[in-house]
Amino acid sequence: MKLTTKIFIGLFLGAIVGLVLHSTAPDLFSTLDAYLFSPLGTVFLNLIKMLVVPIVFFSITLGTASLGDPKKLGRIGGKTVAFFLATTTIAISIALSLAYLFQPGNIDIDTSGAEFESKEAPTVVETFTNIIPTNPIAAMTDGNMLQIIAFSIFIGLGLAMLGKKTQGLMDLLEQGNEILMYLVNLIMRFAPYGAFGLLASAIGSMGLDGAQAMFMYMVVVIAGLFLHGAITYSAAVKFLGKRSPIAFFKGFFPAMTVAFSTSSSSSTLPVSMKTAQENLKVPKSVSSFVQPLGATINMDGTAIMQGVATVFIAQVYSVDLSFAQLVMVVLTAVLASIGTAGVPGVGLIMLAMVLNQVNLPVEGIALIIGIDRLLDMTRTALNITGDAACAVVVSETEKKHGLEKEEKEAMHA
Repeated sequence: MKLTTKIFIGLFLGAIVGLVLHSTAPDLFSTLDAYLFSPLGTVFLNLIKMLVVPIVFFSITLGTASLGDPKKLGRIGGKTVAFFLATTTIAISIALSLAYLFQPGNIDIDTSGAEFESKEAPTVVETFTNIIPTNPIAAMTDGNMLQIIAFSIFIGLGLAMLGKKTQGLMDLLEQGNEILMYLVNLIMRFAPYGAFGLLASAIGSMGLDGAQAMFMYMVVVIAGLFLHGAITYSAAVKFLGKRSPIAFFKGFFPAMTVAFSTSSSSSTLPVSMKTAQENLKVPKSVSSFVQPLGATINMDGTAIMQGVATVFIAQVYSVDLSFAQLVMVVLTAVLASIGTAGVPGVGLIMLAMVLNQVNLPVEGIALIIGIDRLLDMTRTALNITGDAACAVVVSETEKKHGLEKEEKEAMHA
């Protein structure tokens, strides 16, 4: 049986067990959740998280070093960031359109008890100035992905420029990367059990009652995620990546199931890179650069949630958003997606930032927090799919440069 099938079975059984226990034996669920479901999920998450920082460091450093020419690095980096910004803008535009079309917030909800403690999100200036780490080791300890990526790019550039002088370090990094990929394969055998625990815990805590009250909000968010994947990513893969969208989604599906169960782009990174390289045949140098960067700055699924949630909260509180405010929602969501980490629940911190910008009550987040875990799982699956789509597009557009280089080398020989 394929690993994907096993993970799917784990997710399905987890949902069923969670629902049944929530409705028939809540006390038994509490005990099982404390001693079985949550520990299973936590152990699986911790196993993957253990590898995230070293994998980002090794892969970005090796990816940058293998690109060699700083011009090539700039070209690939430029294409990657442009792709991410463009797709995030499209994502939130889809979300706002659907939210105004279906109006999920036009329902009677008691907002009197809504309380939500918002964390302070960094400003745009802080985000960009904080990209350069003052202490790379501290950045790794804190898991600050943007700073780790910046440091890794500098080390990779140094390796590329010094060439044979640093061959020993290059070999060591490649061997380290091999060890990490072996460990990913090992940990993935535990994925079906981890997926079962995570979903049983999430569904068992929420039950159907929590989902019914927010049904229209859930439908609109999921519709936005589906449309963005089916239209935006399919079009990018088909016309820019010269690939079959069906083959793309089928090949990348194993990583999407892991993303769904972990709710974390960063935690899924080892699996998504392995899947893109093996199933989608994305060159290692492109995958090693594009996907870790995407796990940090590309949050299309999260942007869709923010767009729908902003309009939903505005409708619940009977606030009419002006066109200027909607433009501000788009800009804030796109910029916020660059400065937030790919960890579970980060979308709510970003949403608080967006709501503050358009003067909507941050307390409104309390209305959607109950079902956010389930939607977080769905949008994470979309987030990492966007990273893979970008890797496919970049690798296709780089082919001509690779051919030119090979022809030049052949001529010199």
